[in-house]
Amino acid sequence: MGCRPPGLLFLTSLLHIWHCAGGQGSYTIDTVRLTIEPRNAVQTGTAVRLRCQVSVSHSNIPNLIHSFQLTRDDVPIYTNNATEDTVEYKINPARAADSGDYECRVSVKNKAKASNSQKLDVKGLQTPTLHLTTSSPYENEEFKATCSAPEEKGPLIFQFYQSFKTGSPEVIKQLSQGGNSSTATLRLSHIGNCILYCDYEIRLVSGNQKSNSSKKVELIVKALHIAPIINILPSNSLSEGDIIEVVCRVVSPPSNTEVFLTKDKVILKQVRAAALSHKFTVREDDSGELVCKAEWGSVQKETSRRITVRSLFSKPQLTVEPTDIVEGDHFKLTCSVSILDSSKINNETMQYSIFKDKTEVANTATYMTVAQLSASGNYTCNAKSDSLTRTIVKESQKHFVKVKVPVSEPVLSVVGGTLFLGKPFQLSCYSQRGTLPIKYTLYQPSKPTNIKVVSKRDEKAIFNLTSITQISDIKNILCHANNSQLKPPTVGTGEQLLKSSDIIEPVSKPHLTTEPRMEDISEGYNMTLVCSVQRGSFPINFTWYSLGKGFLDSKTSRKLKESHSISNVKGDHAGGYFCECTNPAAEPKQSAIIIIRVKMAGWKKGLIAVFCLLFVMAIILFLFYKKRLPKLKKRRTGTLSVKAASTKVERMSLTQAEVNEAANATPGMMGKSIWSEHVSGSESDDNCSTNTLEKPEIQYKEDQLQQADPSRVPVKQGTDTVHGEVRNSQQGVQELADAASVEYAELNHDTNHQSDPSDHGYHSDPSNHGYHIANDDQPNDNSVSINCANNEE
Repeated sequence: MGCRPPGLLFLTSLLHIWHCAGGQGSYTIDTVRLTIEPRNAVQTGTAVRLRCQVSVSHSNIPNLIHSFQLTRDDVPIYTNNATEDTVEYKINPARAADSGDYECRVSVKNKAKASNSQKLDVKGLQTPTLHLTTSSPYENEEFKATCSAPEEKGPLIFQFYQSFKTGSPEVIKQLSQGGNSSTATLRLSHIGNCILYCDYEIRLVSGNQKSNSSKKVELIVKALHIAPIINILPSNSLSEGDIIEVVCRVVSPPSNTEVFLTKDKVILKQVRAAALSHKFTVREDDSGELVCKAEWGSVQKETSRRITVRSLFSKPQLTVEPTDIVEGDHFKLTCSVSILDSSKINNETMQYSIFKDKTEVANTATYMTVAQLSASGNYTCNAKSDSLTRTIVKESQKHFVKVKVPVSEPVLSVVGGTLFLGKPFQLSCYSQRGTLPIKYTLYQPSKPTNIKVVSKRDEKAIFNLTSITQISDIKNILCHANNSQLKPPTVGTGEQLLKSSDIIEPVSKPHLTTEPRMEDISEGYNMTLVCSVQRGSFPINFTWYSLGKGFLDSKTSRKLKESHSISNVKGDHAGGYFCECTNPAAEPKQSAIIIIRVKMAGWKKGLIAVFCLLFVMAIILFLFYKKRLPKLKKRRTGTLSVKAASTKVERMSLTQAEVNEAANATPGMMGKSIWSEHVSGSESDDNCSTNTLEKPEIQYKEDQLQQADPSRVPVKQGTDTVHGEVRNSQQGVQELADAASVEYAELNHDTNHQSDPSDHGYHSDPSNHGYHIANDDQPNDNSVSINCANNEE
């Protein structure tokens, strides 16, 4: 071949590229159409053709591939990928199994579309044919029958029928297979003529269709004469030890006939012949039915005879005394027979033997020994009768003898090791030694008996008990352990619990007291809160609380009483207190709340009493002077002079009313002294007395009195008043009265001498309301004199 021009290769490449680019063009599936030819409903055997056509619009896409899928009843039956827009599916010939709803689905790249559904209905089924392996079977002989419809498809259900000249047909076999034929194994028991035929059924989505029946086949069922005959020699009434012969015979059997002799489904003998014979010595348990059976192929026939074997002596029995054997006890085994035919057997000729685990331990009818653990085992005994014609040996049933180990004293313990009084708990009772099973019985005062039976090694009897509130109740608990009905039980007592278990008793309700007593608690003293319980397991935790302050203190002790001290009690310690107690039982309990009242300190009480007493005395003095002072003012005619009764400086202030009264008096009346009136007061009610001296209430206004010379007379001045005070005197009013008494004599002395006012330092100044207060220059004279005019004079 010549080389292609370069220009042609270039054009070919461009065309290929254009095709590839065109493959990515747009497209759409317009329609998908499915048609069935020649028509939708046809007869069976007709050639049917299904045509699927697709219409696709695209933008010049070459070699567009269409994927066709044809389904029947939504099950795919045909697929094809083609560039053509039409495909055909042929069904030739069409059968009933081809009936259904058909649909065509076309996919183009990633788009798909389905046609409308079209229904194909194929009417009619092929008539089946029946074939038999024999037309004259024996009764109950097995043979095969085949029913087929080779042109049909799909799952077919075949049925085989048997009919007689009279009566309706009967279905004798039904088979469901996936193919178009079925073979059944039949066995007919009715002797004589009968008719067999078959048909089939197909199951479709639209419904089931049934075929016509096959041709009927006539059969002749022949009888099989193989029933055996049985003979027993010498007879069927026998005694044990007799020898008998059993003969089974079949008259004119077909070839390959088998004969069997059986008893209680056990084959005694079998032969492939017309007859058999069997001899054996009968025993007591040989009584029953002997069956003679003849078998040819699948056909069986049988005949039976019953024999009765009379016992010469009964089967021996082995008895053990006592029935409950404990280690160390004596026990006895006895072998005996209950029935004996004395006409054929002499009792003296009977021989007995006793065996333990198939080893002879005695050749007598009785055996006695001491029970040891090694004596446990399976015991049997034999009874033997010897005669000239027969020897009969019979064995008793096995008797298991178990020598029990006595039960040791049970040990009581609390499950978990700790017993909390007042709470439910579990109690275990266990005996370390003793043959199982062991019966444990728990006894409690005023409570029902509780029983547990232990059958496993190292297993303990666990009892669920309700709460016990007192330790004394534990001692009354009893546990009985027993494994023998003839032995007394061993006993475990509750006192073991006190040694083997931790018993936790919850604390009782605590009681809170004080030291000293609550009514004797005073400020400044110490107070002790004593919390105590009457019972409870140690350690006990004591906690004190105040209603106002909360938690105070906590102590853990191994005593039933603890205390918390409060020193230097104050008033704010008054209030409610309580304590709480708990122990490992974890049941905290609180005491009752006590209310504490703190008394005032003694020195405070004394101080208050002194203040109260002074206040009361002051009130009394105030009321007394308030009542006597007006009378004193009316009768005052002399001049009042006050001297200090001691070396201490003392002052006395006059009320404004007395000053005003003195100022209003005439000068001529001031020569008489006020204290002179006091002296003469014993003769008149108008006289002044020192015993009635009241609290001074005289007020002097500064603008009404002449300012005194500070160097001469110490006078205290206030903002509005001048008060007279008595300083450094322990006698109070009484000292003032004494001073007044002293001044009384001096006033009389001055009056008697009629001294000139200028001689005593008194000067009348009208600007000062006619009064002048002066101090005597004499060094030993500490007196202060006031000259007043007496209105009465």
